[in-house]
Amino acid sequence: MSRFLFVVPPLVGHINPTVGVAAELVAHGHRVAWACPRPALVARLAGADAEVFGCAGAAPGERPAELRGPEALRFLWEWYLLPLAEAMAPGVRAAVGAFRPDVVVADQQAFAGALTAERLGLPWATSATTSAEFTDPLAGLPKVRDWLAERLAGLRSALGAPAAGPDPRFSPRLVLAFSTPELAGTAAPDTVRWVGPSVAGRPDAASGFPWEWLDPGRATVLVSLGTANTDVGGRFLDTCRSVLRERADRVQSVLADPGGVLGTEGREHDKDVLIVPSVPQLALLERGVDAVLCHAGHNTVCEALWHGVPLVVAPIRDDQPVVAGQVVDAGAGVRVRFGRVTARALGAAVDSVLDDPAYQRAAARIRTAFRAAGGASAAATHLTELAEESG
Repeated sequence: MSRFLFVVPPLVGHINPTVGVAAELVAHGHRVAWACPRPALVARLAGADAEVFGCAGAAPGERPAELRGPEALRFLWEWYLLPLAEAMAPGVRAAVGAFRPDVVVADQQAFAGALTAERLGLPWATSATTSAEFTDPLAGLPKVRDWLAERLAGLRSALGAPAAGPDPRFSPRLVLAFSTPELAGTAAPDTVRWVGPSVAGRPDAASGFPWEWLDPGRATVLVSLGTANTDVGGRFLDTCRSVLRERADRVQSVLADPGGVLGTEGREHDKDVLIVPSVPQLALLERGVDAVLCHAGHNTVCEALWHGVPLVVAPIRDDQPVVAGQVVDAGAGVRVRFGRVTARALGAAVDSVLDDPAYQRAAARIRTAFRAAGGASAAATHLTELAEESG
Protein backbone atom coordinates (compact mmCIF):
# COMPACT_ATOMS: atom_id res chain seq x y z
CA MET A 1 0.00 0.00 0.00
CA SER A 2 1.22 3.49 -0.85
CA ARG A 3 0.06 6.87 0.39
CA PHE A 4 -0.77 9.71 -2.00
CA LEU A 5 -1.35 13.31 -0.92
CA PHE A 6 -3.26 15.45 -3.45
CA VAL A 7 -2.48 19.16 -3.06
CA VAL A 8 -5.16 21.21 -4.81
CA PRO A 9 -6.32 24.83 -4.99
CA PRO A 10 -9.87 25.60 -3.84
CA LEU A 11 -11.20 25.47 -7.40
CA VAL A 12 -13.83 23.00 -8.63
CA GLY A 13 -12.24 22.57 -12.07
CA HIS A 14 -8.92 21.58 -10.48
CA ILE A 15 -10.36 19.16 -7.93
CA ASN A 16 -12.85 17.31 -10.13
CA PRO A 17 -10.33 15.55 -12.43
CA THR A 18 -8.47 14.16 -9.42
CA VAL A 19 -11.58 12.73 -7.76
CA GLY A 20 -11.73 9.71 -10.06
CA VAL A 21 -7.97 9.16 -9.78
CA ALA A 22 -8.18 9.11 -5.99
CA ALA A 23 -11.09 6.66 -6.15
CA GLU A 24 -9.07 4.32 -8.39
CA LEU A 25 -6.13 4.41 -6.00
CA VAL A 26 -8.34 3.63 -3.03
CA ALA A 27 -9.99 0.77 -4.94
CA HIS A 28 -6.53 -0.78 -5.39
CA GLY A 29 -5.75 -0.65 -1.68
CA HIS A 30 -3.83 2.61 -1.48
CA ARG A 31 -4.50 5.45 0.92
CA VAL A 32 -5.33 8.94 -0.27
CA ALA A 33 -5.59 12.31 1.44
CA TRP A 34 -5.98 15.89 0.32
CA ALA A 35 -4.55 19.27 1.27
CA CYS A 36 -6.80 22.18 0.29
CA PRO A 37 -7.83 25.57 1.67
CA ARG A 38 -11.48 24.50 1.46
CA PRO A 39 -11.90 21.03 2.96
CA ALA A 40 -15.69 21.24 2.62
CA LEU A 41 -15.34 21.70 -1.15
CA VAL A 42 -13.19 18.56 -1.43
CA ALA A 43 -15.71 16.65 0.68
CA ARG A 44 -18.55 17.82 -1.57
CA LEU A 45 -16.75 16.74 -4.72
CA ALA A 46 -14.88 13.64 -3.51
CA GLY A 47 -17.32 12.38 -0.91
CA ALA A 48 -17.84 12.92 2.78
CA ASP A 49 -15.29 10.20 3.75
CA ALA A 50 -12.43 12.05 1.98
CA GLU A 51 -9.50 12.61 4.34
CA VAL A 52 -8.72 16.31 4.00
CA PHE A 53 -6.09 18.47 5.68
CA GLY A 54 -7.06 22.11 5.71
CA CYS A 55 -4.61 24.88 4.99
CA ALA A 56 -4.76 28.63 4.58
CA GLY A 57 -5.80 30.11 1.27
CA ALA A 58 -5.53 33.46 -0.46
CA ALA A 59 -8.30 35.74 -1.66
CA PRO A 60 -8.29 36.04 -5.47
CA GLY A 61 -8.95 39.77 -5.28
CA GLU A 62 -11.21 41.73 -7.53
CA ARG A 63 -9.83 41.10 -10.99
CA PRO A 64 -11.05 43.78 -13.41
CA ALA A 65 -13.20 42.08 -16.04
CA GLU A 66 -11.56 44.03 -18.87
CA LEU A 67 -8.06 42.63 -18.19
CA ARG A 68 -6.80 40.51 -21.07
CA GLY A 69 -3.52 39.05 -22.31
CA PRO A 70 -0.28 39.67 -20.36
CA GLU A 71 -1.95 42.01 -17.86
CA ALA A 72 -4.51 39.38 -16.94
CA LEU A 73 -1.73 36.83 -16.57
CA ARG A 74 0.29 39.11 -14.30
CA PHE A 75 -2.77 39.76 -12.17
CA LEU A 76 -3.46 36.02 -11.85
CA TRP A 77 0.07 35.32 -10.67
CA GLU A 78 0.66 38.41 -8.55
CA TRP A 79 -2.69 38.50 -6.78
CA TYR A 80 -3.64 34.85 -6.59
CA LEU A 81 -1.23 32.06 -7.53
CA LEU A 82 1.88 33.30 -5.69
CA PRO A 83 0.02 34.40 -2.52
CA LEU A 84 -1.90 31.12 -2.61
CA ALA A 85 1.36 29.14 -2.61
CA GLU A 86 2.76 31.05 0.35
CA ALA A 87 -0.50 30.77 2.28
CA MET A 88 -0.87 27.02 1.63
CA ALA A 89 2.72 26.02 2.35
CA PRO A 90 2.57 25.71 6.18
CA GLY A 91 -0.61 23.61 5.97
CA VAL A 92 0.86 21.41 3.25
CA ARG A 93 3.98 20.81 5.36
CA ALA A 94 1.76 19.90 8.30
CA ALA A 95 -0.27 17.53 6.11
CA VAL A 96 2.91 15.81 4.91
CA GLY A 97 4.07 15.42 8.50
CA ALA A 98 0.77 13.94 9.63
CA PHE A 99 -0.03 11.77 6.59
CA ARG A 100 3.53 10.79 5.57
CA PRO A 101 2.81 10.32 1.84
CA ASP A 102 4.95 8.29 -0.50
CA VAL A 103 4.03 10.60 -3.39
CA VAL A 104 2.71 14.16 -3.49
CA VAL A 105 0.34 14.91 -6.38
CA ALA A 106 0.48 18.67 -6.88
CA ASP A 107 -1.96 20.60 -9.03
CA GLN A 108 -0.27 22.87 -11.57
CA GLN A 109 -1.63 25.90 -9.73
CA ALA A 110 -0.86 24.63 -6.22
CA PHE A 111 2.87 25.36 -6.21
CA ALA A 112 3.06 24.71 -2.47
CA GLY A 113 2.66 21.00 -3.16
CA ALA A 114 5.60 20.75 -5.56
CA LEU A 115 7.93 23.03 -3.60
CA THR A 116 7.14 21.41 -0.25
CA ALA A 117 7.83 17.97 -1.76
CA GLU A 118 11.16 19.24 -3.09
CA ARG A 119 12.06 20.76 0.25
CA LEU A 120 11.35 17.45 2.04
CA GLY A 121 12.86 15.20 -0.63
CA LEU A 122 9.61 13.53 -1.63
CA PRO A 123 8.72 12.35 -5.15
CA TRP A 124 5.97 14.43 -6.70
CA ALA A 125 3.77 14.33 -9.75
CA THR A 126 1.94 17.15 -11.48
CA SER A 127 -1.81 17.14 -11.99
CA ALA A 128 -2.27 19.19 -15.16
CA THR A 129 -5.98 19.91 -15.31
CA THR A 130 -5.48 22.00 -18.43
CA SER A 131 -3.19 21.41 -21.39
CA ALA A 132 -2.76 25.14 -22.04
CA GLU A 133 0.64 25.29 -20.33
CA PHE A 134 2.08 22.84 -22.87
CA THR A 135 1.64 25.44 -25.62
CA ASP A 136 4.15 27.91 -24.08
CA PRO A 137 1.70 30.80 -23.68
CA LEU A 138 4.63 33.16 -22.98
CA ALA A 139 6.25 32.64 -26.38
CA GLY A 140 6.95 36.09 -27.78
CA LEU A 141 6.65 37.72 -24.34
CA PRO A 142 10.25 37.69 -23.02
CA LYS A 143 9.64 40.39 -20.42
CA VAL A 144 6.73 38.49 -18.92
CA ARG A 145 8.78 35.28 -19.00
CA ASP A 146 11.65 36.98 -17.12
CA TRP A 147 9.23 38.51 -14.63
CA LEU A 148 7.68 35.10 -13.97
CA ALA A 149 11.06 33.39 -13.53
CA GLU A 150 12.02 36.04 -11.00
CA ARG A 151 8.79 35.55 -9.05
CA LEU A 152 9.19 31.77 -9.00
CA ALA A 153 12.77 32.12 -7.72
CA GLY A 154 11.48 34.36 -4.95
CA LEU A 155 8.77 31.84 -4.11
CA ARG A 156 11.36 29.04 -3.86
CA SER A 157 13.32 31.11 -1.38
CA ALA A 158 10.22 32.01 0.65
CA LEU A 159 9.12 28.37 0.91
CA GLY A 160 12.57 26.99 1.71
CA ALA A 161 12.81 24.89 -1.46
CA PRO A 162 16.18 24.31 -3.17
CA ALA A 163 17.28 27.40 -5.07
CA ALA A 164 17.81 25.42 -8.26
CA GLY A 165 14.98 23.17 -9.28
CA PRO A 166 12.36 22.48 -11.93
CA ASP A 167 9.41 24.69 -12.73
CA PRO A 168 6.82 23.76 -10.06
CA ARG A 169 4.21 23.42 -12.81
CA PHE A 170 6.05 20.47 -14.35
CA SER A 171 7.30 17.50 -12.34
CA PRO A 172 10.55 16.05 -13.71
CA ARG A 173 9.16 12.56 -12.96
CA LEU A 174 5.49 12.54 -14.00
CA VAL A 175 2.97 15.01 -15.42
CA LEU A 176 -0.60 13.75 -15.69
CA ALA A 177 -2.31 15.56 -18.57
CA PHE A 178 -6.08 15.14 -18.52
CA SER A 179 -6.42 15.47 -22.29
CA THR A 180 -5.01 13.86 -25.44
CA PRO A 181 -3.12 15.18 -28.47
CA GLU A 182 -6.30 14.80 -30.55
CA LEU A 183 -7.61 17.86 -28.68
CA ALA A 184 -4.47 19.53 -27.37
CA GLY A 185 -2.78 19.26 -30.75
CA THR A 186 0.66 19.84 -29.27
CA ALA A 187 3.87 18.06 -28.43
CA ALA A 188 4.85 17.76 -24.78
CA PRO A 189 7.86 16.78 -22.68
CA ASP A 190 8.65 13.08 -22.24
CA THR A 191 7.42 13.20 -18.65
CA VAL A 192 3.85 13.99 -19.79
CA ARG A 193 1.35 11.15 -19.80
CA TRP A 194 -1.77 11.88 -21.81
CA VAL A 195 -4.42 10.07 -19.77
CA GLY A 196 -7.50 11.80 -21.15
CA PRO A 197 -10.27 13.23 -18.98
CA SER A 198 -10.88 11.76 -15.55
CA VAL A 199 -14.65 11.41 -15.66
CA ALA A 200 -16.12 9.72 -12.62
CA GLY A 201 -19.41 9.76 -10.79
CA ARG A 202 -19.77 12.63 -8.37
CA PRO A 203 -21.93 13.18 -5.33
CA ASP A 204 -23.68 16.08 -7.06
CA ALA A 205 -27.32 17.14 -6.90
CA ALA A 206 -28.56 15.04 -9.85
CA SER A 207 -31.56 13.92 -7.82
CA GLY A 208 -32.82 17.49 -7.49
CA PHE A 209 -32.75 18.25 -11.21
CA PRO A 210 -36.18 18.41 -12.93
CA TRP A 211 -35.53 15.59 -15.39
CA GLU A 212 -39.20 15.46 -16.32
CA TRP A 213 -38.82 18.92 -17.94
CA LEU A 214 -36.66 17.53 -20.77
CA ASP A 215 -38.44 17.03 -24.08
CA PRO A 216 -36.96 14.08 -26.04
CA GLY A 217 -38.39 15.52 -29.26
CA ARG A 218 -36.06 18.54 -29.32
CA ALA A 219 -32.31 19.09 -29.31
CA THR A 220 -30.83 20.04 -25.94
CA VAL A 221 -28.24 22.79 -25.51
CA LEU A 222 -26.39 23.18 -22.21
CA VAL A 223 -25.10 26.65 -21.33
CA SER A 224 -22.50 27.03 -18.59
CA LEU A 225 -19.81 29.56 -17.73
CA GLY A 226 -18.46 27.49 -14.84
CA THR A 227 -18.38 28.51 -11.20
CA ALA A 228 -15.67 31.19 -11.36
CA ASN A 229 -17.21 33.62 -13.84
CA THR A 230 -20.43 34.65 -12.14
CA ASP A 231 -19.27 38.26 -11.91
CA VAL A 232 -18.92 38.83 -15.66
CA GLY A 233 -21.51 36.64 -17.33
CA GLY A 234 -24.75 38.61 -17.15
CA ARG A 235 -24.85 40.09 -20.65
CA PHE A 236 -23.59 36.91 -22.28
CA LEU A 237 -26.09 34.64 -20.53
CA ASP A 238 -28.91 37.00 -21.39
CA THR A 239 -27.91 36.85 -25.07
CA CYS A 240 -27.80 33.05 -24.85
CA ARG A 241 -31.29 32.95 -23.41
CA SER A 242 -32.67 35.16 -26.19
CA VAL A 243 -30.92 33.27 -28.99
CA LEU A 244 -32.04 29.89 -27.74
CA ARG A 245 -35.64 30.99 -27.22
CA GLU A 246 -35.71 32.08 -30.86
CA ARG A 247 -34.99 28.45 -31.76
CA ALA A 248 -37.53 26.96 -29.39
CA ASP A 249 -39.30 25.11 -32.18
CA ARG A 250 -36.38 22.67 -32.30
CA VAL A 251 -34.18 23.48 -29.30
CA GLN A 252 -34.58 23.39 -25.53
CA SER A 253 -31.85 24.82 -23.34
CA VAL A 254 -30.56 24.28 -19.83
CA LEU A 255 -28.78 27.38 -18.56
CA ALA A 256 -26.63 27.38 -15.41
CA ASP A 257 -26.77 30.70 -13.55
CA PRO A 258 -24.99 30.18 -10.20
CA GLY A 259 -24.76 33.91 -9.50
CA GLY A 260 -28.38 34.69 -10.30
CA VAL A 261 -27.27 37.36 -12.77
CA LEU A 262 -30.41 36.86 -14.85
CA GLY A 263 -32.56 37.92 -11.93
CA THR A 264 -34.51 34.68 -11.79
CA GLU A 265 -34.13 34.22 -8.04
CA GLY A 266 -32.34 30.94 -8.53
CA ARG A 267 -34.67 29.15 -10.93
CA GLU A 268 -36.87 29.89 -13.91
CA HIS A 269 -38.26 27.51 -16.44
CA ASP A 270 -40.82 27.39 -19.13
CA LYS A 271 -41.17 24.83 -21.90
CA ASP A 272 -38.12 26.21 -23.75
CA VAL A 273 -35.53 27.42 -21.25
CA LEU A 274 -34.60 26.02 -17.85
CA ILE A 275 -32.50 28.35 -15.68
CA VAL A 276 -31.03 26.78 -12.54
CA PRO A 277 -28.25 27.75 -10.12
CA SER A 278 -26.39 24.48 -10.74
CA VAL A 279 -26.50 21.61 -13.19
CA PRO A 280 -25.52 17.94 -12.68
CA GLN A 281 -23.31 18.28 -15.74
CA LEU A 282 -22.07 14.71 -16.13
CA ALA A 283 -25.51 13.22 -15.56
CA LEU A 284 -27.06 15.61 -18.08
CA LEU A 285 -24.40 14.88 -20.70
CA GLU A 286 -24.90 11.18 -20.17
CA ARG A 287 -28.66 11.61 -20.58
CA GLY A 288 -28.14 13.33 -23.93
CA VAL A 289 -27.02 16.84 -24.92
CA ASP A 290 -26.63 17.97 -28.53
CA ALA A 291 -24.39 21.01 -28.00
CA VAL A 292 -22.59 22.77 -25.14
CA LEU A 293 -22.18 26.54 -25.06
CA CYS A 294 -19.47 27.47 -22.58
CA HIS A 295 -16.47 29.60 -21.62
CA ALA A 296 -13.91 27.02 -22.86
CA GLY A 297 -13.03 25.91 -19.35
CA HIS A 298 -10.93 22.78 -19.73
CA ASN A 299 -13.17 20.66 -17.52
CA THR A 300 -16.38 21.56 -19.33
CA VAL A 301 -14.79 21.16 -22.76
CA CYS A 302 -13.35 17.74 -21.94
CA GLU A 303 -16.54 16.48 -20.33
CA ALA A 304 -18.54 17.54 -23.38
CA LEU A 305 -16.12 15.89 -25.79
CA TRP A 306 -15.94 12.76 -23.61
CA HIS A 307 -19.60 12.39 -24.56
CA GLY A 308 -18.99 13.34 -28.21
CA VAL A 309 -20.83 16.68 -27.91
CA PRO A 310 -19.68 19.63 -30.09
CA LEU A 311 -19.26 23.08 -28.58
CA VAL A 312 -19.69 26.80 -28.99
CA VAL A 313 -16.85 28.35 -26.98
CA ALA A 314 -16.64 31.93 -25.69
CA PRO A 315 -13.36 32.22 -23.77
CA ILE A 316 -13.12 34.84 -21.04
CA ARG A 317 -9.59 34.70 -19.56
CA ASP A 318 -6.68 32.60 -18.25
CA ASP A 319 -6.24 29.35 -20.22
CA GLN A 320 -9.64 29.60 -21.89
CA PRO A 321 -8.49 31.26 -25.16
CA VAL A 322 -5.92 28.48 -25.61
CA VAL A 323 -8.49 25.75 -24.95
CA ALA A 324 -10.96 27.46 -27.29
CA GLY A 325 -8.31 27.45 -29.99
CA GLN A 326 -7.80 23.72 -29.44
CA VAL A 327 -11.52 23.07 -29.89
CA VAL A 328 -11.64 25.05 -33.13
CA ASP A 329 -8.43 23.57 -34.52
CA ALA A 330 -9.75 20.08 -33.81
CA GLY A 331 -12.93 20.90 -35.73
CA ALA A 332 -15.15 20.20 -32.72
CA GLY A 333 -16.71 23.60 -32.26
CA VAL A 334 -17.11 27.28 -33.11
CA ARG A 335 -15.59 30.21 -31.23
CA VAL A 336 -17.44 33.45 -30.52
CA ARG A 337 -16.39 36.62 -28.72
CA PHE A 338 -17.47 36.66 -25.11
CA GLY A 339 -17.52 40.40 -24.46
CA ARG A 340 -18.97 41.59 -27.75
CA VAL A 341 -20.97 38.68 -29.06
CA THR A 342 -24.10 39.57 -31.01
CA ALA A 343 -27.29 37.53 -31.13
CA ARG A 344 -26.72 37.00 -34.83
CA ALA A 345 -23.18 35.61 -34.40
CA LEU A 346 -24.16 33.44 -31.46
CA GLY A 347 -27.21 32.10 -33.27
CA ALA A 348 -25.15 31.23 -36.33
CA ALA A 349 -22.63 29.39 -34.15
CA VAL A 350 -25.35 27.39 -32.40
CA ASP A 351 -26.95 26.50 -35.74
CA SER A 352 -23.59 25.35 -37.12
CA VAL A 353 -22.74 22.92 -34.34
CA LEU A 354 -26.28 21.54 -34.29
CA ASP A 355 -26.72 21.19 -38.05
CA ASP A 356 -23.29 20.58 -39.57
CA PRO A 357 -22.33 16.90 -39.09
CA ALA A 358 -18.63 17.77 -39.45
CA TYR A 359 -18.61 19.14 -35.89
CA GLN A 360 -20.30 16.03 -34.58
CA ARG A 361 -17.80 13.78 -36.40
CA ALA A 362 -14.85 15.71 -34.91
CA ALA A 363 -16.35 15.51 -31.43
CA ALA A 364 -16.89 11.77 -31.88
CA ARG A 365 -13.26 11.32 -32.98
CA ILE A 366 -12.02 13.05 -29.83
CA ARG A 367 -14.45 11.03 -27.74
CA THR A 368 -12.86 7.83 -29.07
CA ALA A 369 -9.35 9.09 -28.29
CA PHE A 370 -10.35 10.23 -24.81
CA ARG A 371 -11.85 6.88 -23.89
CA ALA A 372 -8.88 4.95 -25.26
CA ALA A 373 -6.44 6.99 -23.13
CA GLY A 374 -7.57 5.35 -19.90
CA GLY A 375 -8.62 8.34 -17.80
CA ALA A 376 -8.58 7.94 -14.03
CA SER A 377 -7.46 4.32 -14.22
CA ALA A 378 -4.42 5.17 -16.36
CA ALA A 379 -3.53 8.10 -14.09
CA ALA A 380 -3.71 5.87 -11.02
CA THR A 381 -1.45 3.30 -12.71
CA HIS A 382 1.19 5.94 -13.48
CA LEU A 383 1.08 7.21 -9.88
CA THR A 384 1.41 3.69 -8.50
CA GLU A 385 4.44 3.06 -10.73
CA LEU A 386 6.03 6.31 -9.50
CA ALA A 387 5.51 5.22 -5.89
CA GLU A 388 7.06 1.80 -6.63
CA GLU A 389 10.05 3.35 -8.43
CA SER A 390 10.61 5.74 -5.56
CA GLY A 391 10.22 3.12 -2.85
